[in-house]
Amino acid sequence: MATELESRVREALLAVVLPGMSSPLAQFADIHSLAVKGASVDAVVELGFPARSAQQSYEQALSAALKSLDGVADAAVRVTWKVAPYAAQQNIKSMENVRNIIAVASGKGGVGKSTTAVNLALALVAEGARVGLLDADIYGPSVQMMLGVADGVRPKQYGTHYLLPIEAHGVQSMSMGYLVTEDTPMVWRGPMATGALQQLLNQTYWQDLDYLIIDMPPGTGDIQLTLSQKVPVSGAVVVTTPQDIALLDAKKGIEMFRKVSVPVLGIVENMAVHICSECGHHEHVFGEGGGARMASNYQVPMLGSLPLSMQIRSQADCGKPVMVADPEGDAAALYRAVAIGMTAELAKRQRLQSNAFPNISISDD
Repeated sequence: MATELESRVREALLAVVLPGMSSPLAQFADIHSLAVKGASVDAVVELGFPARSAQQSYEQALSAALKSLDGVADAAVRVTWKVAPYAAQQNIKSMENVRNIIAVASGKGGVGKSTTAVNLALALVAEGARVGLLDADIYGPSVQMMLGVADGVRPKQYGTHYLLPIEAHGVQSMSMGYLVTEDTPMVWRGPMATGALQQLLNQTYWQDLDYLIIDMPPGTGDIQLTLSQKVPVSGAVVVTTPQDIALLDAKKGIEMFRKVSVPVLGIVENMAVHICSECGHHEHVFGEGGGARMASNYQVPMLGSLPLSMQIRSQADCGKPVMVADPEGDAAALYRAVAIGMTAELAKRQRLQSNAFPNISISDD
């Protein structure tokens, strides 16, 4: 009887759709342990992505699902997580001390890509992950200013070949902005810029990262091509605005990642709506629903829509991103939801990738 009940409990757990998710638990989690004693159930579920802010709601949803089963009088479910590495495109060798690299990209400039990258990195730290942030915009680095790192702070040397990343708000970061002054223009041809990027990436001593977020420069040029061909990118997030011209360029970004076999984890629609600070009126300044339509056309997740907010802009400019300045606010909650959705999608792909290969055993029989 206990065995039959245990089987039903396991099936019920794996079929639960967690709050905010659209897929059953089986697609991105494992049952780490399960104990059935009479009519009481005690279980530990291990997610493939960090979710500190949603942990309690997940545990409540899973416990409620079990309590609704016949034969179960009491249930307690604890949720943990463990981030696994995702094999990169074209079998590129993974980086030491970095499990997953996620590129945050846009087809054009001015859509808030860097602000999104910085706040997503900070959101992942808040969710319980170890995170790094690489500023890949060699010509116009901005991560230093957005993280509030003071002018003149330089990375320290580690050994003979490495630089230690600059840590700010729990994020390990590296940027060309740490190596030159803000008045120094990078008047370089493409090969020089791509060479500098590879040095920043490979000669930074990243320390046990679950995720390395790369803030990509806009467009689909030399740096994007180098990243796609030589860097083990686990997935990409495309940032756009609802504006038609931004969507047109964002499509080119998605197509580029598809051609180089980098999975697109989803779309973030920035500046989706302006909310008047005086009267609360909502106005879609740059159009409405463009990101959702593009996500539907390309069959990728719509990770979230972020408002056109003076708070988000001003706090990034003064070195205190909204995830730091107002971690419990509405904007921070949106970034947390996007971060969870992004990493949950990567966890789903990691499981699909693992299941694609059969287990092979060899014996002398």
